[in-house]
Amino acid sequence: MDLGGDSPAQAALAWQRSVRARERADRASLLAERYESLSGGAAGGVFRRLAEIHHGTASRHRVAADLLEAHARRIAQWTVGEGPPPLFMTGVAEVCGTRSVAVTLVDDDRNQVATASSDQSSHDAQDLEFVMGEGPAQEAVAARAPIEASGAALSRRWPAYGPAVAALGIRKVVAVPLQAPGECIGALAVFDPLPEIASTALFGRIADALTRSVLLGGDAVPGLFGGIDHRAVVHQAAGVVAVQVGCSVGDALELVKARAFADGRPIGDVATDIVDRQLELG
Repeated sequence: MDLGGDSPAQAALAWQRSVRARERADRASLLAERYESLSGGAAGGVFRRLAEIHHGTASRHRVAADLLEAHARRIAQWTVGEGPPPLFMTGVAEVCGTRSVAVTLVDDDRNQVATASSDQSSHDAQDLEFVMGEGPAQEAVAARAPIEASGAALSRRWPAYGPAVAALGIRKVVAVPLQAPGECIGALAVFDPLPEIASTALFGRIADALTRSVLLGGDAVPGLFGGIDHRAVVHQAAGVVAVQVGCSVGDALELVKARAFADGRPIGDVATDIVDRQLELG
């Protein structure tokens, strides 16, 4: 979604998506109630299972509607000339009870291929995880289960990532997988959520809505995340370094990460310099 144009039109589009998500939720709830009413007979177990499925579907669409509404409100309040347009992930952060959240998308080999974040802090935290090769999103994807750490446990769990993310001022991280049928496509990381809101169950519902409604399902909006950081330039830089140094692309990628860490720069900036031949690692 390009928010550089008519913001009222973009707000209207987001509201329309939200309304449709709530309509889907209402239809799923009606189906769940119908199957519950049929669960007293011989096939009661089947109908109860169908009711559970449709209750879950309804919940997912309601969360998607909440996310889309939060985004629509921010677009409606923004006008051209007041700085960057609002990001969808900022609304996700609002629903999660924090300012900092990030989505990481991975390929079949669990390589990070793209991220979308709500603010600079979450963007920097995802960069650190990519550079250091450890962290909550990677663990959530590998385990296909929620990951949570705070305080001193950050450094105990992730000796490199923990101290670095703490230096950003982050004290607590919760990550939940983005699970589609038969696969895990990434993770949602939530940084420093409010204690009264922080819940892996809540974040799991949000991740489910993001995956199956906003990213892949009927509520999907092309370009909705806005400002998404694709890692393609990083992998392109690794190819350049592999030729320069005469090593494998995998080893070259580690060299790019190491240089970014040593220089204290975003890995995307380092990769761009390499691709533009302004930086050589050979």
